[in-house]
Amino acid sequence: MSFDPSRPIYRQIISEYLKKMIRGELKFGDKIPSQREYAEMARVNPNTVQRAYREMEQQDLVETLRGQGTFVKISEQNLEHSKAQLAREYVQQYLLEMRELGFDNQEIVKQLIDQIELQGGND
Repeated sequence: MSFDPSRPIYRQIISEYLKKMIRGELKFGDKIPSQREYAEMARVNPNTVQRAYREMEQQDLVETLRGQGTFVKISEQNLEHSKAQLAREYVQQYLLEMRELGFDNQEIVKQLIDQIELQGGND
């Protein structure tokens, strides 16, 4: 797994799990790798993974059952809320980057429309 050096790794771990939940790859009750397993798999510090898992528990995305593991816990309502929140974050980041490049709002919208049309996304 490769991480973006401009964002904290623990937040990227949370985002990856959240995306899997949104896409339906992880469902309520599914077991996720232990903190140690994930740290080895992603080649990151176990303390970073611990922080990500702790944050996910605080956000009610997962729950850890002593001696059994960590399981997906997010409800459909929270999943929809998290999906909308993640989308807002991506749009905000996109707008920030585009404005740093000097684009105004009309140019940004035009770029989006052009890319949507290029990808055939007129559904």
